[in-house]
Amino acid sequence: MTPPHLLVAAAIAALTVSSAAAAPPPAPLEGDTILFGAAVSFTGSLAKEGRLTREGYDFWKDYVNDHGGLRIGGKVYHVDINYYDDESNPQNAARLVEKLIDQNHVNFILGPYGSATSFAVAAVAERRAIPMVEGNGAAEKIFNQGYKYTFGVLSPARKYLAGIIEFASKRKPRPNAIAITATDEAFSLEIQQGAIELANDHGIHVVYTGRYSTTTSDVSGIVAGIKASGADMILNAGHLQDALLMHRTLKDQNVQAKIYGYSVGPDTPDFRDGLGRDANYVLGSAQWSAAVHYHGAPGFYGSAQQYARAFARAVGHAPDYHNAESTAACLAFQYAMQRAGTLDPARVRDALANLDVVTFFGLLKFDSRGLNVFKPMVVNQIQAGKLVTIYPYRLAEADPMYPTPPWGSR
Repeated sequence: MTPPHLLVAAAIAALTVSSAAAAPPPAPLEGDTILFGAAVSFTGSLAKEGRLTREGYDFWKDYVNDHGGLRIGGKVYHVDINYYDDESNPQNAARLVEKLIDQNHVNFILGPYGSATSFAVAAVAERRAIPMVEGNGAAEKIFNQGYKYTFGVLSPARKYLAGIIEFASKRKPRPNAIAITATDEAFSLEIQQGAIELANDHGIHVVYTGRYSTTTSDVSGIVAGIKASGADMILNAGHLQDALLMHRTLKDQNVQAKIYGYSVGPDTPDFRDGLGRDANYVLGSAQWSAAVHYHGAPGFYGSAQQYARAFARAVGHAPDYHNAESTAACLAFQYAMQRAGTLDPARVRDALANLDVVTFFGLLKFDSRGLNVFKPMVVNQIQAGKLVTIYPYRLAEADPMYPTPPWGSR
């Protein structure tokens, strides 16, 4: 079998849209191909995560096509994915998905990166009655609108920092005071609120809860507040770029803590490459790691380890959880279409609503809102420049390194 190739380029699309409000008939298939559409961030503040999202989608697409396609209702189909660059802008994402439906005639929608963009696209999927599965928007706001055509394979935002707090509560000496910062958007604020509640449940005193704009380039005031609070555990809810900014500013102000943790960032190669030795000891919440022990259903790689090896061979780097959750979104469609035995959007939607299947990523099953509340998360740590899973203990690849030493000793 020829190894799948990494697809990397995407043109920035014009933002013309259709004003049609009625749900269209099922999109016609061109030949024997199922056509997916995705508006993903290839430029802008979320470009790094957008690239990981596309890698996860394309890896699944190449696997399916290299293995003879998908058998749906007695007929075999290959798959293809049309992309547009949403430029990290939710309004762009919504307009481009309209274009994918009206001009590209896609059959189904794969989600963008981020909760804000997923929220915008979910409204389009619902209005046009075309199923969307996404793996990169965890804010429960997306799923609390009463929509029936949007499904998310990942654990909800409020769980993102739960594992780090549970891990910290078992340390000796354990942290006594926690600072929890967040960007001012739904995903991060839901993470922050969940972390505040759990820290209180575990008897860790919340001493600082700063918030800052998603567009800021200066968090020195926030970091000064953390330092003045005396927190010995620092958590941040946000995305890669502000995690890098926050960590660099913590170093600049010599803010020392037992634990530093981020909702997004440590799992991405860019975090480790950008920070070098300063990234060591940092904790990150993750939707998935190659250490998990799931045994997947037939039709794709059965284990996390098999997926990780094959992905690294094909793409050129080890997969992080953004890659994995994006692939899992595609798998949800695969199993739903096969169970429905048709490409009719309404019947595929119903099959998604009733999906209950284990994959390399974990259980794919949705509550009545379309959210996967059934899958746990893991905690990873950067040790000597390498990302390893340290919690839950049954999945640990290495002993945790604790507490974090001073900045010059990492």
